[in-house]
Amino acid sequence: MVQFGGEIVNTRAAGYHTSTQMGSGHFPEEGFGKASYFRNLQVVDWDNNLLSLTNLHLLADHPNCYSIKQGRNNVWGTYFYYGGPGRNVRCP
Repeated sequence: MVQFGGEIVNTRAAGYHTSTQMGSGHFPEEGFGKASYFRNLQVVDWDNNLLSLTNLHLLADHPNCYSIKQGRNNVWGTYFYYGGPGRNVRCP
């Protein structure tokens, strides 16, 4: 198992979600040039071969604050965009 993740501290000061951003502070849907990303995801197997990741399971605990979106193409292989601004109109 391989895990990638992001974490922020949310003390909910004054009853609001923190405005701490994750990644670039942009949601994954904003795509290249805005959202943060990892691309060409691979793992090394027991025989020291590089294998592309094909069975990703995505989880965003608070998708209105921070989110993740995966994709695959011939240039980037398996990739994901991630992040968000924290407190916003969708994440009070």
